[in-house]
Amino acid sequence: MNGDWLIRGRDGRLTVYLPSGEAVLCRAERGPAGSWDAPRTVGGTQKLHPGVAVGQGADGYAHLAAWRPTVPGESGLVHSTHFRPRLAPLDWVPIGHPDKKGDRTGEPAVAVDAQGRGYVFVRNKGGGVSLRNQKEKGGWGPWQDLEGHDVEGELAAVTGESGLVEVYAATAGGILHWRQEEPGRTPVRGEGADVPVRPGTLRAIATSAEHTTLFFTEASGDLCAWRPGEKPVTLIASAGPGPVSAVRCEIEGHDCTVLAQRSSSGRVAFAAYPTEQESAGAWWTESGPQLPADAAVSLALDEHDEVVAASLSPSTGQLLLTRRKDEPGLALEAWREI
Repeated sequence: MNGDWLIRGRDGRLTVYLPSGEAVLCRAERGPAGSWDAPRTVGGTQKLHPGVAVGQGADGYAHLAAWRPTVPGESGLVHSTHFRPRLAPLDWVPIGHPDKKGDRTGEPAVAVDAQGRGYVFVRNKGGGVSLRNQKEKGGWGPWQDLEGHDVEGELAAVTGESGLVEVYAATAGGILHWRQEEPGRTPVRGEGADVPVRPGTLRAIATSAEHTTLFFTEASGDLCAWRPGEKPVTLIASAGPGPVSAVRCEIEGHDCTVLAQRSSSGRVAFAAYPTEQESAGAWWTESGPQLPADAAVSLALDEHDEVVAASLSPSTGQLLLTRRKDEPGLALEAWREI
């Protein structure tokens, strides 16, 4: 899963998106902090390749993108929109291939602009990044080659508080960055960062009216934060090998960024620090049971804007959830299976 697979819908209910063989499933709360519906299949009966990207707009709608097999040896991308947690997502709509035809080129990433238009990014066969986005009056524009080179691992797509879409990519020599300059315009490549980065560890969130912040693991194993126009900053030693999940929330009246990651010990590690103030430092605190090596973690805010976390192990199907307690700090409830 690329992106936040645990999200809060526009009605306040939480939804999770789960890989399941040749399909993607979704589950939704029946009521805030209540029981959960049974899993339902996203997008109809089309068979999918493993891996799905999720993005969410300010309107609360979720956009999903995935690869599906077409003819032998070839694949195409598909897109679905999910308007409300307890409604069925729309059927998958084919949006083609960045190179017109061929097999999968990389995992997609999805962002949604202020007008609710989905942007699907994916690596192309040339090693750069391609984009296809929805048009203002419906339908999809053509595939666009944003260029770039030697892109590795998953892309990180994000929408800033301005509603403008950005995307980050890791290469052997550092990080590439593209950003829209105006609504509806094609993102343009800006200043990158020359830093050794582990592919597959990128995660970006909006952290102020001016900035998005990219979190990534450096080759040394340190978790770093970078905002274009500044230098990357080492925040803390990475708790584990995969990407972090990140969310902004208010803790005791302070704007904070909360991070979560499956740690090397197998438990979920949490850290928090004042948003965009990496110099304040952060410390990991582990929580919950030991999880399988394939377990992923995702963070969201619930209907009260409090932190909620989910962990998912595709190999076992176990889905666990915890919420912040009504106590000072980042105290969490006991993890429960849903």
